[in-house]
Amino acid sequence: MHIIRRIKYYHLPCQQHSLNLSCFYDDLYLCFCYNLEKQRLANCFEFNHNMTFDCFGESVCENGGQCFQDSPICPQRSSCICQPCFYGIRCQFSSDKFGFSLDGILGYYIQPNIDVVHQSSMVKISLTLTIVFITIGYINGILSFITFNNKKICEVGCGLYLLTSSITTLLTTTIFGLKFSILLLGQMKIITNRLFLYIQCLSIDFLLRVFLNMDQWLNACIAVERAVVTINAIGFQKKRSKKIAKIVIIILSIFIISTCIYDPFYRRLMDDAIDDDS
Repeated sequence: MHIIRRIKYYHLPCQQHSLNLSCFYDDLYLCFCYNLEKQRLANCFEFNHNMTFDCFGESVCENGGQCFQDSPICPQRSSCICQPCFYGIRCQFSSDKFGFSLDGILGYYIQPNIDVVHQSSMVKISLTLTIVFITIGYINGILSFITFNNKKICEVGCGLYLLTSSITTLLTTTIFGLKFSILLLGQMKIITNRLFLYIQCLSIDFLLRVFLNMDQWLNACIAVERAVVTINAIGFQKKRSKKIAKIVIIILSIFIISTCIYDPFYRRLMDDAIDDDS
């Protein structure tokens, strides 16, 4: 069909698919659906699918990112569309060889200088889930601490492990809450003190890793002691168990801190400059 005749039918996809379709394209045109006087119409313009998006050779995007400008003549602003596993205003950061982190997953959904109410749904859902998890964590930790902070229970090593585990649960919940809060407030540009951000960069993840590892090791110690109690039965010695538990907790603390101490030495604050001239 000739292009003049064919383009008359470009409104049909928008009308047939109603609000489910926002845009579509073919080999010549890129079309956007919009509402006009209770009708769904298509606004189409010619689009070169083979175009190289490098801002006319002046691209500042790294790692294969595509560069877009607001005008071909005397452009004032440009933006980058990053390849998978790259992020940042210039696609300068890579997450390809690193595990998932809260900063990498959520950081770039948080818009600077915009309050929480007007943030994206991703941020609001994350904030809601974080509040729920922190509330559950505190309830669990406080009730566990009240339960195991008992002389009779702590007469054996297992009781000491459980008491210490309840404390690490409370500390882990607190550190996680701080991490999320600082990430949110930092990305929103509410917290801008560089020294404070640098200190939390070095300490928050380190402490979180220490407490998480400690809790896992304590659970392993509880399982081992229960197995020992089952095997020894009547021959089990409470005083010896308690003494060993105290030594094990101290050794575990030193061991876990020493295995995680390298982390702060390889952490740096990285500035992702954003053009705020709009």
